This record gives sequence, structure tokens and C-alpha cells, in this order.
Amino acid sequence: MVLQARNLTVSMQSGSTRIDVLRDVSFSLAPRKVLGLVGESGAGKSMIGRVISRNLPKQFSIGSGNLSFAGQDLVGSSTESLSALLGDRIAFVPQEPLTALNPLMTVARQFVEHLDRIGVARDHQPQRMAQALREVRLLDPDRVLASYPFQLSGGMCQRVLIAIAFASHPALVVADEPTTALDVSTQATIVQIMRGLQRDHDTALLFITHDLRLAAHVCDEILVLYAGEVVEHGPARAIATAPQHPYTRALQAANPSPSGPLTRLPSLPDNMPGLAGFASLQGCRFAPRCPAAEPACHTQVPALVQTVPGHAVRCPLTDRQQAAAKPALLQTARADSASEVILEARNLSKYFEATRNWFGRREGPGLHAVRPMDFVVRAGEFVGVVGESGSGKSTLARLLMGLETPTSGQISLDGTLLDADTAETRRLRLDTLQMVFQDPQSALNPRRSVEELVTQVMESRMTRLPPEERRQRAKDLLNETGLSPELIDRYPSQLSGGQKQRVNIARALCVTPRLLIADEIVSGLDVSVQAQILNLLLDLKAQREIGLVFISHDLSVVRYLCASMIVMRHGKVVEQGPTEQIFADPQHAYTKALFAAAPPADLDHPWPPEQASLS
Repeated sequence: MVLQARNLTVSMQSGSTRIDVLRDVSFSLAPRKVLGLVGESGAGKSMIGRVISRNLPKQFSIGSGNLSFAGQDLVGSSTESLSALLGDRIAFVPQEPLTALNPLMTVARQFVEHLDRIGVARDHQPQRMAQALREVRLLDPDRVLASYPFQLSGGMCQRVLIAIAFASHPALVVADEPTTALDVSTQATIVQIMRGLQRDHDTALLFITHDLRLAAHVCDEILVLYAGEVVEHGPARAIATAPQHPYTRALQAANPSPSGPLTRLPSLPDNMPGLAGFASLQGCRFAPRCPAAEPACHTQVPALVQTVPGHAVRCPLTDRQQAAAKPALLQTARADSASEVILEARNLSKYFEATRNWFGRREGPGLHAVRPMDFVVRAGEFVGVVGESGSGKSTLARLLMGLETPTSGQISLDGTLLDADTAETRRLRLDTLQMVFQDPQSALNPRRSVEELVTQVMESRMTRLPPEERRQRAKDLLNETGLSPELIDRYPSQLSGGQKQRVNIARALCVTPRLLIADEIVSGLDVSVQAQILNLLLDLKAQREIGLVFISHDLSVVRYLCASMIVMRHGKVVEQGPTEQIFADPQHAYTKALFAAAPPADLDHPWPPEQASLS
């Protein structure tokens, strides 16, 4: 076996209390096999990677159990012997490539540092780097090596990290969410490359993800973790098609389907407890959120038991059928043509001139970020905008918000033409449109409380509410977005990812806008949190008849949420119309390729496709 864990327990010392953050984890990983670690944020997936690299946070320690690599004990081995393995025999592909790569160093310099560390002679390094980059389909290695990370796309940076990881032909690669927030074609390309390299070099792959459907296509076996415990372990196909633990079933149900009837997504209540909360969980750690929990579940820790050979579940109620209510069918019909038009774009385009050098000469061609396009958003209508990175989706959002000036065309809000940037048009935009940003962590000021954040727009108004009325408005907004008013005095660092995104949405709703512009707002969220956010948007639609322009690379999410969709490529609209009609019978070759690049619900359908890249 390449990697083997036996009853591994990792503990944290909190004052006088010792808390098990990983408890009794066991698994085996053979050469050329892929083991998926699946679960929400805080489940303990990345902690296993930290144990392998012995990079545990302060106050954390390995309490008991064993972890071995190729027969060598990783827990008791010396720092020197472990250091010799890391980067050479054991490699890592981190989650965020733009964060993992140093922005002040060229790719070549960072690659050379790695090759120096693993002992590759300097005269062999240029050939090794070029070969590694070609293996990940970067066909102009000289240009890539001379580039800084910010000069490359996110997908290209991720390929650089994969090239660095596989350069030493390691026995084990740990990939931590390597495709999170990437568009469907780039995700398919990354998976295709990693599986190919893994087979070519007989490498074992530990694949960490929150996406059960993706794991089912990529992995041979899946280990489902909840609050530091293995709740289900078995063959990937068996777990994806017939999950037995209530938590695994909840993860599967929370993921929108790309086909079949549309029903409201069930979502788990509350959130996974933080590490400090583990100490209060005396029985099954999932019991407080489990719809099938019985009194004994809160006091007795269930054993991990094989239900069939090779498939183990930590739940005594697996054979019990839950009397769940039939999920409600969604009504996603397009807005009636008689409905009031909120936004209308006609011949809207944006062209960026080429940059000029010190002598005033243009360097390279300009960019048609958005080519002339027409569309309408009516009251209560959700319109999805899909396409790969660089297709013009975010530029379109900036045009609608007035953050960019159109090169041609016009935008009308509530029948008023926004033909100039004046105080009046800015006020109209502020009253009618609000933006919900992709990353709530960077969108929320860490020095402001939740109350100040959700009512921030009031500070720009001529007439400000008295403090007590502003506080009440903040509480009303928290209630409306499914947050407890008790969070009103907390700061972003004290909130979960899903709570931060709800605060982001609450802030956008403060002035009662008629239209929201949402740019990749569920990208990178756990599927359970994603389901909560999507259902919240549907509730707001029903309560307020609010309109939405929803920008996303996730086709299943767009199908679930939006009645109409726009498909963009290289700034151009290639297909536009009712969502269900496009899903049932896409007309443009690019739309068909996008659908083929997304992981299908049917595991018998080969994925990723042979030609994953659409560029």
C-alpha cells in the first residue's frame, strides 16, 4: 500500500479540554488508485493532508493510531526523513493556485526552487520543466516559464502546480479541492490531466473535494467525513448511487441535477459544528442535524460497520426508510411578456483598447470583452449567464452596475435610459440594482460588525436612520435571509462561509432593490450551503418578485434557479432562450461542448470527455 491509516486520531488542546478533531480514521490507498475524501468544510478532509505533511496547527497533536507511507511510519519518523519524502515521493496540489504561487516570482524561478529541493541537476532542469509543462498541455513552455502567475489564467496556474507536483514522478499526490471554482471545461481538463499522469506514473491520488458527484466520476473509493469521523466508506459507484448514511444522502440530495424533474433542494439545518463544539457531541456527531436521529443517537457513538463487503457505514439506522415529504416541484417558467421590464439592454458592447507603452504605441490587439448583445429582465425573472472564464460574463455585470462604460448600445432601468453617468442615473442604479459578489470574505470589511455591513448603504443616503431604527432594519434583513439576529454584533471572522454569503445578500437587499446581479456567488461553497443560498434566492423571488442576473459556470445550478439563460463565448452570445429548452436541445456546438464537459448525473456516461478543452 502507498498510504495506510489505522485508527488515526488527531486531538486539539483547548484549555483543560482535549478534543478529538479526527477520530478513529482508517483507510488504505494502493498505487494507481484514487481515494476521495468528501464532506463539508470543517469535516476534517484537509486535516488528513496536514497529518501527512506533519503541518498541524499549534495545540494539535496525533493522539493515537498510525499513518504509514510505503511501509514507513509517518507519525514517528524523524523530521529529516519526512522532509526527504515531501515534494519528491509525496507531492501536493493546493486548492487556490493564485495563492499558492508567489506573485513576485516567475513560474521558472518557482519551478527551479522545487527541482533544486528534490535534487535535479541544474543542467537537466530546463528539459524537465519543459517536459512537465507539456504533460499538462501547456504547449508553449518557454512563455509560461517566463510569466508571472498573474499573467496566467486560473486554469493555467493550476496546471503549473500539477506539473510541479508530478515532476518528480511521486508515489502519492494529495490534491486538495484542485477544481473548486473552475469553469466546467477547465475542471474537466484538470481532472483528465491528473488521471492521465496518475496512470502514467503509477501514482496514488488522494482527491479532496466537497462535490460527491465529481468524486464519483474521479475516484475508485470514497471516504465520507463528518466532524472528523468517517461516516461512510466504500466503492465510489456504490456510495454515489446508493448512499446509506443520512449525511451522504443529504450531500447527494443537495446537489442540483442536470436532468430530470426540478424539485426544491433539501438542505441540512444549521451548520457543521466548529472544533470547539465537538466536545459537546457525546454520541453520533451528525445527530443534531440528522432527520432520522433517535434519542440514543445523541448519547451513543455508533461503530463503523460493514453492511456489505467493502462498504462500511457509521449508522445503525441504515435499513430504516425515512418518511420524507415529497419535494415540491419548482416553477421556473419564464416571466410573462406582460410583466414589467426592470432592465433592458440593446446592442450593448464593451471594447478595451490595447495598452500603450512609454512611447504611446499600442502593445498587442484590443479586446472585445462583450460583443453587441440584447436581453431583457422582467420582474420576478431569473436569467442565467454561463460560459468559460474569459467569456465576458463579469464584464457584463460591471456594465450593468455602471462600473464600466459601454462602447456601444444602451441600458434602461424601469424605462429610464442610462445614457450618461450623472448623479440621477447613479441614484437610479443604487435604488434598482445591487451586486452580490463572488467572494464574501473579501467583499465584507473585517473591521465592521454584521449590523454595520448589512446596513452599509444607508451611510450614503442623504437621510440616515436613527441608530435604533438602523439596528432594527439589520435584524429584519437577517431574518429575511435566514440568519439569527443574535449574529448582529459579530464580525466576518466569526461567521461560516455560508453565513458570510447570506450577510452579503442581506446587504444587497437593504435598499429593497428590484434586481440583483450575482457573480458566481455559490462557487466554492459546500453543496449543503449552496442549497441554502439557492433556496433563499427562490424565496426572495416569491416574496418580492425580485429579478436576478445570475452569472455562473455551474450548469446544474443555472438550470435549478433560472428560467432563461444566455450562453457566452469570447464576449459573444452564442445561444439564448428558455433554460429547459436549451438543456433539452442545445443548438450551438459550444453549448453542446459545455454540457459534455460537466460531470453527468449518470455514472455510466464516460467523463471527462476525450477533448475537455473548449478553447
